[in-house]
Amino acid sequence: MTARRSLVATDRAALMLQLVPYLIGKGEVSIAEAADEFDVTPDQMRGMVEKLTVIGLPGDGGYWQMANDLFDIDWDLLDQRDLIVITNSVGLERAPKLTAREAAALLAGLQLARTIPGVGDTELFAGLLAKLARGASGIPAEVIVAPGPVDTVRDTVATALRRRVAVSFTYKAPDAAPTTRTVDPVKVHIADGQWYLQGWCHLREAMRTFHLDRVSDLQLTDIEISHAGEPAPGWFEASEDDVVARIRFPEAVARLLGDYLDRASLETSGGMTVATMRVADEFSLRRLAVRRGGEVEVLEPAAARRATAEWAEAGLAQYR
Repeated sequence: MTARRSLVATDRAALMLQLVPYLIGKGEVSIAEAADEFDVTPDQMRGMVEKLTVIGLPGDGGYWQMANDLFDIDWDLLDQRDLIVITNSVGLERAPKLTAREAAALLAGLQLARTIPGVGDTELFAGLLAKLARGASGIPAEVIVAPGPVDTVRDTVATALRRRVAVSFTYKAPDAAPTTRTVDPVKVHIADGQWYLQGWCHLREAMRTFHLDRVSDLQLTDIEISHAGEPAPGWFEASEDDVVARIRFPEAVARLLGDYLDRASLETSGGMTVATMRVADEFSLRRLAVRRGGEVEVLEPAAARRATAEWAEAGLAQYR
């Protein structure tokens, strides 16, 4: 058996700081397991646990005010079964905790993030999900992220990234004929609730961004990825597949539109601004318009203007 190291005062102080949250998180743990976790002997661990009972909140004049101001443990379990259970954790339970609703919202976000190929398929997310569930002040509601129409496409792209092969699919952009594309996938990401694939398009011989909702008949190929090192285009970076869009809004709203206006041409008159910009996805403008509560009007293209009006009407219908 490997000999445990001896503890100096600084070691004990550092270990004590880590020990309390560890024991609270465990709820119940054996002396042997805790000792192994902290690389100390069982006797050393027992001594540290016993010392917890003289640590707590100071009262007036530096004296302890009452028993509730000290850590306490279940002495029967410690003496009879070598189990550590903290029965009074002093003021640690007063630390701010997530409400069940807040924890559920974060759990939903993490579950969504787990679906991103190359990002969420790690043990990190599983650990975060478990910690969030334990760290809430109440039991979080069971969260289920409903599968969307792009889930199958996203899963296939994830497989392609793991196998390092290109994908082939039919792509239908608005007001354009379907085209067959072969793409070396680089990454999948989400923006404003929409999923996108970025990769090297063999047809265009350049990096392109594809809206996953417009992808169909996706298949893996035997073509090895050869352009993974190409820089992916920025979200608002222009390309030949972009469309020109125009929106109108009060001048004061400009600061709320962020990156949308970074490369836009602006014309202001009478307190109103018209922005002309190139966008990869004209239908993303409907989210921008609806989110600003009627302050942003989509002028062009006509398809985006119609889609925005229909989307807003569908939302209002939910309240009738």
